[in-house]
Amino acid sequence: MNAQDSRRWQLLAIVVVIGYLTYLLAPVLMPFALAGMLAYLGDPLADRLEKLGLGRTLAVTIVFVVILLLTVGALLLLIPLISRQVDNLIQNLPSYGAWIRDTAVPWVQAKLRLDPHTFDTGRVMDAVKEHIGSIGSVIGKLSRSGVGVLMWMTNLVLIPVVAFYLLRDWDRLVAWIDAMLPRSIEPTVAHLARESDKVLGAFVRGQLLVMLALGIFYGAGLALVGLSVGPLIGMIAGLLSFVPYLGFIIGFGAAVIAVLVQYGDWTHLLLVCGVFVIGQLLEGYVLVPKLVGDKIGLHPVAVIFAVLAGGYLFGFLGVLLALPAASVILVLLRYLTERYRMSGLYTDTGPDDPVIAEVDVTVSINEGAAPADTSAPTGRSDGSPPTAP
Repeated sequence: MNAQDSRRWQLLAIVVVIGYLTYLLAPVLMPFALAGMLAYLGDPLADRLEKLGLGRTLAVTIVFVVILLLTVGALLLLIPLISRQVDNLIQNLPSYGAWIRDTAVPWVQAKLRLDPHTFDTGRVMDAVKEHIGSIGSVIGKLSRSGVGVLMWMTNLVLIPVVAFYLLRDWDRLVAWIDAMLPRSIEPTVAHLARESDKVLGAFVRGQLLVMLALGIFYGAGLALVGLSVGPLIGMIAGLLSFVPYLGFIIGFGAAVIAVLVQYGDWTHLLLVCGVFVIGQLLEGYVLVPKLVGDKIGLHPVAVIFAVLAGGYLFGFLGVLLALPAASVILVLLRYLTERYRMSGLYTDTGPDDPVIAEVDVTVSINEGAAPADTSAPTGRSDGSPPTAP
């Protein structure tokens, strides 16, 4: 084994060890991942403040205070609103159940000509109540558990503390990682890091703004239509919009059920449809092109697969980091595709395949053979040979 192959195996071993440790420590890494995202979002603003003449610590303190104030303000506004919306939803659950039992199920049975006993609504409602009760008991146990409360409090304290120190030392951390890279791969890694930063900047900052804008638009639009749980549905649709069409499907379905239960007329149903149609047009033609752009280029199927795979492998942390990780993987795949197209494996031409050559010859012979011309003169009626032209 030569030195180059030995370096490759060492790098592969390092990558495997880091990936395995990440998999093992996934439950512990969530506050650090959230803190890293906050530091990544705040670093460009801190760099701009540094260019204005402020010290790094002062610039980071200003950015940190701004982020903290925005977060606290959003929580103070959203928690009472969400609490009222959830209370309203719980109060209206019997109405939703009655609508499903008395209106939706008979309509489906009539249209599909199903047996009336196909949908046992009583059993379904009993199952729903049982699961709701079990979820409530689990939440109650977790809330009464000292360990659970301690873990939540620890995470809440760790996230801002780790975010502050990461934001303060972000440039030095990047420089240290660059200095620790093997010199043979440092230019390639630096290039991929710059490309990944462009993609992540477009995704993280742009997609968060898209989610916020859609949540506000859907919530305000449904509230203007008159839905009592409209703001809650709008916020859920906006939060789920990072997966293509998922926020639209869930939000539209929930809004249709809510408007049929609350009003039951075509006017309000058409208004709800109008809100979501305008929201889709706004997302597709204004928000995404302006805020995100086409730098990510993730196919909707790839987005769904990344979210499901991240959730399966790393739980909530995997869902949180699925799309940023998929964006970086997309950059790596583009680079590997270009390397492959410039490699001899792609450009070298090999010898002709004898089987294909034989098939081509046979096909050309069969296509080139013409049928005999029976109309040509073969001789005179007296038996003498034909005259040459």
